[in-house]
Amino acid sequence: MPTRTTEATRQQPVAGAGLGLRRGLLAELEAHGAAGVDFFELAPENWIGVGGSLGKRLRAFTERFPFVAHGLSLSLGGPAPLDERLLGDIRDFLDVHGIRAYTEHLSYCTDEGHLYDLMPIPFTSDAVRHVAARIRRAQEILERPIGIENVSYYAAPGAEMSEIEFVTAVLQEADCGLLLDVNNIFVNATNHRYDPAEFLRSLPAGRVWYLHTAGHYVEGPDLRVDTHGTAVCEDVWSLLDAAYEHCGPVATLLERDFNFPPLKELVGEVTRIRELQSRHHVAGQRKLVVAE
Repeated sequence: MPTRTTEATRQQPVAGAGLGLRRGLLAELEAHGAAGVDFFELAPENWIGVGGSLGKRLRAFTERFPFVAHGLSLSLGGPAPLDERLLGDIRDFLDVHGIRAYTEHLSYCTDEGHLYDLMPIPFTSDAVRHVAARIRRAQEILERPIGIENVSYYAAPGAEMSEIEFVTAVLQEADCGLLLDVNNIFVNATNHRYDPAEFLRSLPAGRVWYLHTAGHYVEGPDLRVDTHGTAVCEDVWSLLDAAYEHCGPVATLLERDFNFPPLKELVGEVTRIRELQSRHHVAGQRKLVVAE
């Protein structure tokens, strides 16, 4: 059983450059190996209760590689009661597979039923208190801290504060970690017309557990849709570089959910992450030498 901690601002749970484990990638990963991938991420809801040959295939990966888990359906900001049964199942799954960290979206996805989308939480002080209380309760049941991800959104109903004010207030009130999604910052900045680098620099670097990067769909010059279905664009690579300036070269995961290219292309993007991290690591070492 993994060692547990209650410190939200702990050391990062993984290091290096990772890839989201999807069933559509399993066969190619098994056939060609996972050279160049330092860690994997999975969605626990897609694997809880899965046995048989598919369960054994997952186990073969979790026994060989570091893993983190990123939830899809906890609905931390939702009006419906928190699904404590699901949280218990997630806790057991994390323990069985030795998963190093669990994160969820700062959004909601349920009301009287499942909405099958990630809906934006109103940026209000009441919502901060509501979601922070649910995060604290989730951490109690999971018996470990969790991280929340800044999400993409296309409308901000009832907003009484800015997105950055809302995200930082929730982090502080809930005392939880941050899964920083660089692509989501770029998508939101384009759609809502703000400076992505300024937003990034306003986030508390000490709470960052690891980063996400991904591709998105260009609907128009002023409208991007977060899809995880294309390669990472150059603007997002540049923002990832800025993230390393702010947070240091922390662990970063490439998300790809569909339109899978050959594995070699995905590993090429993972390698580009690692190369960018290495440049910042070297730069950081030089700064230390100069300071001494």
